[in-house]
Amino acid sequence: MSNSRSTKLHVAMFPWFAFGHFTPYLHLSNKLAERGHRVSFLLPKGAQAKLQHLNHYPNLIHFHPLLIPHVDGLPPGAETASDVPFSLQGILIMALDRTQDQVETILDTLKPDFIFFDSTHWMPVLAHQLGAKAIYYSVVSAVTSALIMVPAKKMAKDMTNEELLQPPPGYPSFSVLLKPKEFEIEQVKVFPEDPGTGMSFYVRVTSCLTGSDAIALRTYHEVEGPYCEYLRQQYAKPVLLTGPVLPETPATKLDEKWTNWLCNFQKGSVVYCAFGSQNILQKDQFQELLLGFELSGQPFLVALSTPDGCASIEEALPEGFEERVKGRGWVYGGWVPQTLILEHPSVGCFVTHCGYGSMWESLLSDCQIVCVPHLCDQILNARLIVEELKVAVEVEREDNGWISKESLSEAIISVMDKESEVGGLVKYNHAKLKEVLTGEGVQERYLDTFIQNLQGLLD
Repeated sequence: MSNSRSTKLHVAMFPWFAFGHFTPYLHLSNKLAERGHRVSFLLPKGAQAKLQHLNHYPNLIHFHPLLIPHVDGLPPGAETASDVPFSLQGILIMALDRTQDQVETILDTLKPDFIFFDSTHWMPVLAHQLGAKAIYYSVVSAVTSALIMVPAKKMAKDMTNEELLQPPPGYPSFSVLLKPKEFEIEQVKVFPEDPGTGMSFYVRVTSCLTGSDAIALRTYHEVEGPYCEYLRQQYAKPVLLTGPVLPETPATKLDEKWTNWLCNFQKGSVVYCAFGSQNILQKDQFQELLLGFELSGQPFLVALSTPDGCASIEEALPEGFEERVKGRGWVYGGWVPQTLILEHPSVGCFVTHCGYGSMWESLLSDCQIVCVPHLCDQILNARLIVEELKVAVEVEREDNGWISKESLSEAIISVMDKESEVGGLVKYNHAKLKEVLTGEGVQERYLDTFIQNLQGLLD
């Protein structure tokens, strides 16, 4: 029995109030509980019911609900990033900061060994007062943190576009960068400023990283090793890797409505597209993308949120589109069992926004990967797997961010055409990388080493 299974730890989790943060923190909590470690999970009261089904070890993972204080400008009942537009994220940060007294009372009673957090600049000081270790657990890629959230970058409001795009000294890549395009420059400028403290998002995050006892990252060394090492150098502290910690594929089978449709097509021929629940497209861009799938000539299953200003997916479809793609195209506006869809033999291509979780799901699948990133970290994730790992292709955007139907169609055809040189190269590279990442016990070994390293911090 490994050492990681003998000494039991008590870990408290306090992620940023967004489901894209709660979920990976809960996935890690399940892995810790699986090994007998205790987890206390602090979260807004209203979010608990939505996460309960993901708690696989309720005897060891205990939720501690927080009452979110009222802040002027925050809509009544708003508790998470899903409840507010991006423009109000700064006010939600103020609400999070005002839970400090509640958090301190709970943690003082619990006396955990470790407190995992990611956006609370006051947590390291509080953790140390309570005799706990503060672990910054990042839900974004090491690439993103290494390029933007390091002391060497010194992000500031008055930076020129050229300065914004300049990598920090010693950054380990010439290709995993943002391009001098209007759309990409705007993405790196959007980080909200906290109206309460006047603290920029950059200062808040780098303060968290600087004050922590160690930095924990959801990655494998085989994928982001140089960026993890760069963060270790920048912050002069341990960088511990958990691996991507994706949940196991459900034991259940894919629902009949999906299998009945997918089974109509040849092996590896269907293009599946999903951009996550937070990416809401404008109607004109939504329609242009659908026309791109039509133009590709491949059967396709597109799972996108209803575009801005439309009451339903059906209302947003291009004129005559349904009739033209009948039998080979399905546009779906609800939740989709993504992992099971990607495993279906008929699905051969994944058109993804390259959110960090989806990036890992694409790498661990057998599908060809086409990247359509929307936000800053997604762009960098795409550059990592396209430019450095060479296992995917990225759809070319115009300077203002527009994606034409021709660009999308060309990218899909480039990986799906059996005669395509590009398609053959990325398929070969992807298969080699997948073999390494899915080797027997790889994820479990990362977790065992991670826990041993945590125990080492207590010695």
